[in-house]
Amino acid sequence: MSVIYVLLAISITVAIVFFIAFVFSVKSGQYDDTYTPSVRMLFEDEVVKDKDESNLNKKEIKQTKSTNQ
Repeated sequence: MSVIYVLLAISITVAIVFFIAFVFSVKSGQYDDTYTPSVRMLFEDEVVKDKDESNLNKKEIKQTKSTNQ
């Protein structure tokens, strides 16, 4: 029965050590994403792309109507 208490104490100690290491790594910026913001401008937004195409089509229709008259 005393072995269970020893194993329980060891497992809680290991869990606390891992939790402290995790908190330290988060505070030191280990999980900060520095790559994605620099590449985000290269990706196209589908919603903006659709709006731009529809506006472009409307402008082309207006231009063809004005040149036909």
